[in-house]
Amino acid sequence: MTNAPFTPQEEFQRKVRSRKLITWFLVFAIVMFFAGLTSAYVVTRSSATYWVIMGLPTMFYYSTAFIIAGSITIHLALAAARTGRPRMVPLLLVCTLLLGVGFAYCQWQGWGQLRALGNIFSFSNVLQPTGTYGVDYAIEGKGAILVHEGGSFFMPDDVARAKPLNADMAEQVNGASQYFYMLTWAHFAHVAFGLLSLLVMIAMALRGRYTSEDHAGLWAGAIYWHFLGGLWVYLLLFLLFVH
Repeated sequence: MTNAPFTPQEEFQRKVRSRKLITWFLVFAIVMFFAGLTSAYVVTRSSATYWVIMGLPTMFYYSTAFIIAGSITIHLALAAARTGRPRMVPLLLVCTLLLGVGFAYCQWQGWGQLRALGNIFSFSNVLQPTGTYGVDYAIEGKGAILVHEGGSFFMPDDVARAKPLNADMAEQVNGASQYFYMLTWAHFAHVAFGLLSLLVMIAMALRGRYTSEDHAGLWAGAIYWHFLGGLWVYLLLFLLFVH
């Protein structure tokens, strides 16, 4: 018995299936990574004595609009390739790249807003955040929002304000700030990879490599960018409602 060689069409289908399998495996791996990171966040917060509740930077909302718009333009690029309009593909991919750069810029500005309010990545304590208490930030102690009066923090049931907590709080690390940066930096690292992939896809599109019959590479890039957009929306909602 001899093994018959694959026909060109069969070989092409094998390559397409392999690329799709690799793409879905990559997505699954990233999902598991962020699931673990957000789970660790929840466990750490539940066991922390004090936890800083930070307001989301306004620039993060703008970055959300950029990445969602980029998901739309790359979908249109894929649709153009599928329907035999290859000239539209490079333009739409360039639009996606520019929107991705806009996302990156807004993220950078958002981190700047956090730093300006004293929320940094290093091992700072929970007293370091600044701004208007109750508006820019709040501090949770043993599951209750602390009262801030005269520069001191008290448990809400300490009506007489007899036991200020500042000395104890000065020894507690601001874990919330560290997790905030880890989550958003990790996502940004994947976005950076997506931007590099877009440059490759633009070069391929300019060479006419994406056709109605062969656009597996563009499909993989579109799936990855859609995933990045969905992942960011998940993280935004997580930070907004869980953080």
